[in-house]
Amino acid sequence: MATRNFPLADILSVTTGLLLTRRTEERGKALDEIFEFMTGEKLDWWQAPRAADACTEAFVAQHPFLADLKPPKVTKTPIGKAALVFWLLGAEMKHGTTLEVEPLTDWVHQDSSRELVDRIEIVNL
Repeated sequence: MATRNFPLADILSVTTGLLLTRRTEERGKALDEIFEFMTGEKLDWWQAPRAADACTEAFVAQHPFLADLKPPKVTKTPIGKAALVFWLLGAEMKHGTTLEVEPLTDWVHQDSSRELVDRIEIVNL
């Protein structure tokens, strides 16, 4: 099975739910790249939460230290943002700037249109 290295900041963007990647001007593309590698398919934006859950589980299984790597609770102030940057730098110093990951072996393909319809909650007015 082919593996690939991804920046730790990108992987932490998936596992923490915070967009920590620094790789691209359009930061969401880094997540798209991870999800496409991990699932083997190009996903629509509404499929990202399911992919994030599956990828987080796989990342922690492959690198158990990720389970304990939790960012500080910070505000959106300059000091809060700086604290988050320092936390990320500390994590990279301790664990490296990239991690090698294996793609998912149990990803279940769903038709994206069907998955969107399944996600929409019909509310009776």
